[in-house]
Amino acid sequence: MKSPALASLLLLCPALVLAQQEVDRATTTAPPANNNQLERVSVTRQQTDTDLRRRQPVAKQLYGREELDKYGDTQLSDVLKRLPGINVSGGQLRMRGLGGAYTQILVNGEPAPPGFSLDNLNPAQVERLEVSKAPTADQTAQAVAGTLNIILKDAPRVVQKDLRLGMSYANEKPIVGGSFTYGDRVIGGIGLVLPISVFQWDMRNETQSERLRDSGATHLASEGFDHSYGRGINISPRLNWKLGDDETLTVQGFFLRNRFRNEGESETKILASTPASVLPVSQLDSSRNRGSFAANRLNLQYNNRFGEDRRIELRAGTGSGGADFQYDFLGRNAAGVQTVTRTTTGDNTNRQTSLAGKYSQYAGEDHTVTFGGEVERRTRDELRRTVENGADLLPGIEGQPFNATITRTAAYAQDEWEINKQWSAYFGVRHEQIKTVSEGVGSEFNNTSKVTTPLLHLNFKPDPKGRDLVRASLTRSYKAADVQQLIARPTVNTDYPARGPGALPNTETTPDRIGNPGLKPELATGLDIAWESYLPAGGMVSVGVFHRRITGLVRNALVLVPKENAYWADGVPRWVAMPINLSKATTQGLELEVKGRAAELFPGLFEPTTALSLRASLNLYRSHVADIPGPDNRLEGQQPWQFNFGADYRFKSLPLSVGFSGQIAPKFSVQQTALQSQTSLPARSFDAFAMLQLSPKDSLRVATSGQFQPTQGSRVTITGLPDYNLNERKPVAWWSVNWEHKF
Repeated sequence: MKSPALASLLLLCPALVLAQQEVDRATTTAPPANNNQLERVSVTRQQTDTDLRRRQPVAKQLYGREELDKYGDTQLSDVLKRLPGINVSGGQLRMRGLGGAYTQILVNGEPAPPGFSLDNLNPAQVERLEVSKAPTADQTAQAVAGTLNIILKDAPRVVQKDLRLGMSYANEKPIVGGSFTYGDRVIGGIGLVLPISVFQWDMRNETQSERLRDSGATHLASEGFDHSYGRGINISPRLNWKLGDDETLTVQGFFLRNRFRNEGESETKILASTPASVLPVSQLDSSRNRGSFAANRLNLQYNNRFGEDRRIELRAGTGSGGADFQYDFLGRNAAGVQTVTRTTTGDNTNRQTSLAGKYSQYAGEDHTVTFGGEVERRTRDELRRTVENGADLLPGIEGQPFNATITRTAAYAQDEWEINKQWSAYFGVRHEQIKTVSEGVGSEFNNTSKVTTPLLHLNFKPDPKGRDLVRASLTRSYKAADVQQLIARPTVNTDYPARGPGALPNTETTPDRIGNPGLKPELATGLDIAWESYLPAGGMVSVGVFHRRITGLVRNALVLVPKENAYWADGVPRWVAMPINLSKATTQGLELEVKGRAAELFPGLFEPTTALSLRASLNLYRSHVADIPGPDNRLEGQQPWQFNFGADYRFKSLPLSVGFSGQIAPKFSVQQTALQSQTSLPARSFDAFAMLQLSPKDSLRVATSGQFQPTQGSRVTITGLPDYNLNERKPVAWWSVNWEHKF
């Protein structure tokens, strides 16, 4: 693309300013001078993430150390929220505006362990991030929105000893954290890396809520706070053993421990109540939750290349982990008299084993054919109990253990075909089966889902010698129900007691919750088309569109269970939120991305030597759920658009780099069921950093995250009733200082 046309496109796109570290300048080497011949010059440029992205056989975004280190983040979620088409809400990763397990998270190509949180992984332990918007045959197709593959640190080619220490502040006191990475190549072809990180967190939000319930008869308002804090440690050692020229053995460990605390307090006032004789009173509630989480995994991988045309990969893994918690709730009336004491305790244990194999072979000069299979078995044992005012909340149900066994098997075949200098193709088919069996009071079920996913990816180069690409994908993906969605054990909304002398019918805005063991997987047929233009100095422009047609969509339905069927209640009817399969839904969108050096994007405005890099992305989303009346019958949590922007600048006269990044999403509403809708408040955030290179081995970073955030929250309303439930919280920005030393 010529510069004037490129500049016009950028000016029309509001996603103009987003930052990326300046691409390393060309290095020049010359042979000894000779008066009888011209000097010979060789120009090379360091390979960037953009170069690697262009060479991928399927559409994939890659982010390496440059992006991971830029802001000195100690939580991987903070890195991800700045990437195009990604946002993180409540610790949950969303791609294309979709959460709720529509986005798949892998660690070294394996599904992340149960309970895994992006907040507990330090970017210093990550080698790179791979973001795919369409599935491939060699990975599970549970990726309707896309896949994030987290590649952990690999053994370096030379000795690596890095120490990072940091201090952050967002609440009442600063917190500290750090990481150390040791890597080396030792005798016998063995390479190892040992990343260790320790971390803390301390967050406080001011909260407000307002409720109108009982068909408008009762109006309540609450104010309070929630305070979350804790600490943890993460270790991910890796050992590579080169057994021969084309034979390697890799052992990868992943160990995580953390302890968490949550404290909250709120004062609720009854602003109005019917009958009028009920005078406005207030109630002070306090809560405390404490517990721990652990995850352990050990993977073994063997690779062998037989000659030039055959390759085998074998993998085996085992893991365990779990969590325990105790949640205490204390309610007092306006006079300070204790009215409710509720304690919920629970613990769960997860175990996992897996086996996988893949065989690849060249079929002629143009085809690479691959066959593979996988077997994975997970078990979960859980115990949960709630005691209110000295008695079980649900006698005969609460406190009863249950367990679940999940067995996943898969087989696949794929063919990577270099058709000619302009065309290449990737064909694949994958068959996957997930069988879930559970035992326990109120939770016995047997659920099996089988999905066959055909896949086609095409790449076209308009100019065989050029750098532009057109990519197209036609795929099938799916989303299987998780264990919690399948368990038919009720969870009671304690605002309206279900048992005892004070048992009351609840309302549509305060339903109980129950699972559905008959859920089927959601199937999605997807079409992705993108044009990618790679600029000579490392920048790029990308324009893409996508469409997904989803069948068997799962949504929570509000159902009024009559008192004779509400076995968990004492003679009162109960409203229940239960997941069900609807018929179908569609989602589509437009994705724009621009990044590169300012002088390359705007040659008339910036000098070639200007060390300013820009990056921006604009994502537009639309969706429609067939079985729910409009307007706003869109997919759950999907915002209409998202805009990311920013810039980086490297000073010439000082060893200093600065940059900023911003994210914006609008207020939007979702019609969740025919009876209930939810409005999400707008989201906005601004991050900035300054990095000073103190010496060749030492650097200092000062950063801030989450500036200018508006009040966040949501409002739930009921069709035909004045009732609503509004919850708001005011997030607090982070400040941090990080020092890095390379030995």
